Amino acid sequence: MDQQELLENILKGSKYPGTFSLAETLTFAATRRLNAIAVAKEGDGKYYLAFLNGEPEGALYVDAEGALFGDKAVVHIRAGRQYSICEGNPEIIDAFVMGCRIFEKEHIRMNSTCFVPEIGKKSQGIGVVTLSARREKNPQNGVRVSLRKEGKIVGSDVTTGAGEVSFRVMYGDYTCLVQDRSQMLTHFQITFDESHPSHILDL
Repeated sequence: MDQQELLENILKGSKYPGTFSLAETLTFAATRRLNAIAVAKEGDGKYYLAFLNGEPEGALYVDAEGALFGDKAVVHIRAGRQYSICEGNPEIIDAFVMGCRIFEKEHIRMNSTCFVPEIGKKSQGIGVVTLSARREKNPQNGVRVSLRKEGKIVGSDVTTGAGEVSFRVMYGDYTCLVQDRSQMLTHFQITFDESHPSHILDL
């Protein structure tokens, strides 16, 4: 089975959590430890990024001239495009990755122009921050919350029924942007560390 057939098997009937920038895609996959394929299109070019347990492990770029695999494909995977994330069977994604493995992962992170936290380094001050969006003490479901550091998005998600989102990030100071259903934007400044693992965002 070639790479295109494996892709079709992965994308067929997949869940689509959303569409994101490259930086948001990397953070979204890492936060949830996704087994997924991220897909972007531009002109006749198609860009595929494979994640296993949240890590970018494989890349494929296809256009009219043919296909590029692995590190050669990563050159074409840059910020500025929107990626649709398709969750899939980890065994099929692993088989796909075998033919297009990324060895120089730092290139992907550099291309995203965004800080992406590495999983499992608690000694360096990494953890999960939980943000609760409320209005008059009522949880706000379905509003988008973005987390920024030094002007760059490090996490973006839509709140659950409990009005919450969670992001795995470094300790430090962040700006939260909350966009409610009326498209109104509200900014919050938060500090995330061991003493402040959660914050309430009163709209």
